[in-house]
Amino acid sequence: MPSALPDPLRSEWFSLPSISEQLPYVHGALIAGLILGVLGGLIGPLIQARDLAFAVHGTSEMSFAGGAAALLFFGQGVAATGTIVATGSIVGSVLAAVLFGVLGQRARDRNSAIGVILPFGLGLGVLFLALYPGRSSNKFGLLIGQIVSVSDNQLWLLSGVAVVVIAGLAVMARPLLFASVDPDVAAARGVPVRGLTLVFMLLLGLTVAMTVQVVGALLVLALLITPTAAAARITASPLWVTVWSVIFAVVSAVGGIILSLTPGLPTSPFITSLAFAIYLVCRVIGAIRVRRGWSKRGAGSLTPVAVAAGSAQPSH
Repeated sequence: MPSALPDPLRSEWFSLPSISEQLPYVHGALIAGLILGVLGGLIGPLIQARDLAFAVHGTSEMSFAGGAAALLFFGQGVAATGTIVATGSIVGSVLAAVLFGVLGQRARDRNSAIGVILPFGLGLGVLFLALYPGRSSNKFGLLIGQIVSVSDNQLWLLSGVAVVVIAGLAVMARPLLFASVDPDVAAARGVPVRGLTLVFMLLLGLTVAMTVQVVGALLVLALLITPTAAAARITASPLWVTVWSVIFAVVSAVGGIILSLTPGLPTSPFITSLAFAIYLVCRVIGAIRVRRGWSKRGAGSLTPVAVAAGSAQPSH
């Protein structure tokens, strides 16, 4: 009697010979996963400090709408569909991120704006995909990602965006962290809080647009939020939170791609499962350390306020 299970569930899930045979064909995807892991790990602590998890979700939905619009209006009969979708995603996410930054400085105002725009963007995206007459795989990829099929053009676009985002974060990370944890004091010390917010939201929009290409609009939080949440469970140092966040995000992205090769399933479930598993392990480690007397504010640890304020002192 034939098995009722689909082929991926009847085959070996983790076959090292099969994975090694396929690795040369997905080197571009692995590079993309590495780059996006680094981006997500670097920007994640600032997202957490500014309480922007909901904004990330809202931006991803507008990125989805932008990609779907680009696919419908410019992607029919075009070979470089991936680059067109990525460009549309960037436009949609950047517009959304800047709009969120302009409409709401405070969390209450910002969340209200996101709550209004998020379903609108999702509805537009669904409409555009319904009208698109092309392959269903292009539609599906916007929702759950399709990094295994990343093209050279997409990889170059991703690399360029990564350079811009990392350079921007390097220039303004310390004053931005200060403005994130205590905007009133930062403004009193001459930090351009509103300007930093708009620039950061622009960088966030670029990062979200690229991350959507990996895990899709529905699961983007797995690379931008979960690694930082895990890192915050095992250390209180802003520097080490960032370092561990990068490590966890890279392991989740690259490991998820590799693990998805043998069963031939989408990468996003493996990426999100790895990220969640890392978070659970870190949560257990953190709980054990707290029971043994470890304090997140213990001696020797620098709080974000102290670190940022030190760099924001006016010069004389």
